[in-house]
Amino acid sequence: MAKSSADELGKVQSAIMDLVVAIPESAEQPVELPAVRAHAIARAAARQTSLIAASMALPPGILGWLTVLPELLGVWKVQAQMVADISAVYGKKKELGREQMLYCLFKHVAAQLFRDVIVRVGERAVVQQTTYKMLQSITQQLGLALSKTLLKRSASRFVPFLGAATVGAYAYFDTLQVAKNATELFERATVIDEIKR
Repeated sequence: MAKSSADELGKVQSAIMDLVVAIPESAEQPVELPAVRAHAIARAAARQTSLIAASMALPPGILGWLTVLPELLGVWKVQAQMVADISAVYGKKKELGREQMLYCLFKHVAAQLFRDVIVRVGERAVVQQTTYKMLQSITQQLGLALSKTLLKRSASRFVPFLGAATVGAYAYFDTLQVAKNATELFERATVIDEIKR
């Protein structure tokens, strides 16, 4: 059982790393009122993640338990695309790096992990670029924090329809929180503090 938990944790950490290393392309363009467009992007993504999560939570029992990780991966991919699109409407497409993606996707889950990565200074956000080793450390800690979410979502699989509605609602509001993180970050002027060699 412990080996299974360690395997799941490893898969979560690997999935997080894959998300932030491969930033999705965006077809969105900078707009005059980026907050309005960002809001529309967020709502569409929230509906999509809610549908993914709820439909993956429908299978009951053990079969449903097997869908937890694929559900998270599907939701995270939609959220990563949403973050890329929001950065584009704010004209920050080229500034979107792995640190910003990680921050937007998971700040609301474990804010303390990001206190040295992105710091708000007045109207600016100072982004400290991370080494690959530091990025691995953050994803390991995030994986541990997210393992609690995995357990909660696994338990909901044993009450299929109610569980599906709950998981869908959670994904919807989680996606809106990710959009809020992205909007707050990209509204600010960004200063990239490069890694000291």
